[in-house]
Amino acid sequence: MENESRQNSQIIESPQDAVLQEDLEALVRDGSIPFDRLHRHTVFVTGATGLLGSQVIKALACSNRINGTDIRILALVRSREKAERIFGTLLERGDIHIVQGDVTQAVACGEKADYIIHGASATSSKYFVSNPVDTILTAINGTVNMLEFARKNQVKGFLYLSSLEVYGTPSADAGLIGESYSGYLDPLSVRSSYSEGKRMVECICASYASQYQVPVRIARLSQTFGAGVEYDDGRVFAEFARCALEKKDIVLHTAGRTERSYCYTKDAVAAMLLILLNGENGSAYNVTNMDTRISIANMAQLVCEIFPDSHIHVQFDMPKDVASFGYNPEMVIALDAAKLMSLGWKPQVGLKDMFLRLAASMQAGRSTN
Repeated sequence: MENESRQNSQIIESPQDAVLQEDLEALVRDGSIPFDRLHRHTVFVTGATGLLGSQVIKALACSNRINGTDIRILALVRSREKAERIFGTLLERGDIHIVQGDVTQAVACGEKADYIIHGASATSSKYFVSNPVDTILTAINGTVNMLEFARKNQVKGFLYLSSLEVYGTPSADAGLIGESYSGYLDPLSVRSSYSEGKRMVECICASYASQYQVPVRIARLSQTFGAGVEYDDGRVFAEFARCALEKKDIVLHTAGRTERSYCYTKDAVAAMLLILLNGENGSAYNVTNMDTRISIANMAQLVCEIFPDSHIHVQFDMPKDVASFGYNPEMVIALDAAKLMSLGWKPQVGLKDMFLRLAASMQAGRSTN
């Protein structure tokens, strides 16, 4: 039994994806993140099988193995089967505890938590359009349930994962967008169900911080990708990388003029932990690599250039029913990450390496499925 326990304690976090494993180990050895503050504390993560939820869980588990932090991790999931597929043999170590349930229902895990990272959310643009009511109710009811759980547990920190979409469509002269900016959202567009839902939830978070002194911090994430993205992910960055791997032309259904910046997964997880531990209560922080700003069309062309052996090109096919794809209105949005950087955060992976690491990780996932 003792030998089995010792062997389990050395199970690595991502045995089938060397790129992700490299990211996790680099993250926990990064001296800017105070993992020691979480020593023998319990961290409750919702959206635990999502891209960032699963990676922050694996990062905490990696810290346990390398730094001896002894963090107890509670992972709220709707599907135990999906959780077992994502975490695999890591669950045998005993530091991750699956809590099966739905965030829209009252939390009944029977355990006390010291920190909460709330990431459960609808993520598909097509879903926002086809299920706008569910998108809104998941955002609002799910967050209220978690904030009530946080209030009753008197947690030390609560992190809400928001989105750059709270800024709506910026004006043409907006320039760099800081956390106080608010752009236009059409409340009668069902596509706004996600963006307006995020805005309302941020107000709820600020209200709980003010009225009940729940130590809430908010991470406004730009689109995030990198190692750990599943091969069949439907988001634009994954589609581009998949085209390169399968040697198929990239087909755009718009002119691709929307321009924004992005963030690598490891950099985003580092930002999340720094905001959770060092952020100001009731405050929001933009999470983006300002150097990655690019239009969709130019990003597609960049992927063609990054993977020359794929011999792919960019094609345009703009259907009449483009609204059914759930795309945002065309915009240029330049997030300012200065507030986050004042906490000691600095992005480490640029756009070209983001795609190289994304593709290598997706290929590893494809080979093992």
